[in-house]
Amino acid sequence: MTPLAALQAATQPAQFMGQLDRRGTIEVGKIADLVLLDADPLADIHNTAPFERLADGKLYPRETLDQCS
Repeated sequence: MTPLAALQAATQPAQFMGQLDRRGTIEVGKIADLVLLDADPLADIHNTAPFERLADGKLYPRETLDQCS
């Protein structure tokens, strides 16, 4: 599987679940959780590992996420 195919598979569940009206794209009024990457995952799929997460309007730094697991 190419990095692009892996990312598409991981980011299209809203369409698969029939929830594009509520999530799946970044638009006003939609539910959105974002993963912020420091490097291009298409150049190297391992660039998906070091990330921060934006959820419920709050930024969760990698260090905080590591403490939760």
